[in-house]
Amino acid sequence: MSYQILQYIKFLLKSTNQHGVHSPFVYNLVTQCFYNKTKYTDYKTILNYRKALLKNNNILNVTDFGAGSHTFKTSERKISEMAKYAGSTLKRAKLLYKICKYFKPDNILEIGTSLGISTHAMSLGNSKSKITSLEGCPNISQFTSNLLNNNNVNIDTGNFSETLKTQDNKPLDLVFFDGNHQKEATISYFESLIETAHNDSVFIFDDIYWSKGMTEAWEIIKQHPKVTVTIDTFFWGFVFFRKEQVKQHFTIRL
Repeated sequence: MSYQILQYIKFLLKSTNQHGVHSPFVYNLVTQCFYNKTKYTDYKTILNYRKALLKNNNILNVTDFGAGSHTFKTSERKISEMAKYAGSTLKRAKLLYKICKYFKPDNILEIGTSLGISTHAMSLGNSKSKITSLEGCPNISQFTSNLLNNNNVNIDTGNFSETLKTQDNKPLDLVFFDGNHQKEATISYFESLIETAHNDSVFIFDDIYWSKGMTEAWEIIKQHPKVTVTIDTFFWGFVFFRKEQVKQHFTIRL
């Protein structure tokens, strides 16, 4: 049995919905955002963006600075296959949209642009936000930048450990960690950005059960003294820094 399947079984056994939540902040987030069933008109735009990528058979030569891919074995990759196997699913893109609509973050940092499915969804969720997205591969960066063509999105290209150093130390309202699924790198990025977090910031970690190392990183992040509320949704881990809340962890089914 694979690591992810075993962890998912454990997740299902201990996870709950809004009825197991006694924190008003988390209860409202779950009921008004996570479980929000509104069919927003922007969902069609999100769907069409992803559909166009799934139909694009052009090939990109990819430089991978992260943990590598469970799917791709060569550096030459079809855009359609990248969208299918490495890009955000429609469900996750919609959730990111709802999160940005709910929290209305002004300053967003995304670590790992890829084909911009998540970037696009976040920009629609709050059109007034300023999004800085970091991408390691120059070819992907150029392709996605041309595709998005969005004044609110700035893509910085280079190794994340270097591009993170060039970011000004302004407070960040939302950080989406989706670029390097390695334990040490994830912890390093978190620690380098912890000073940008304020009371209402949210940090979102992608694929916290991608590997044993990623789960270990998630457990370390949960224990950080500045972290108060954490939510495990299996595919994402949410981190909050609300000083008015007692330290508490939630495991929520989406």
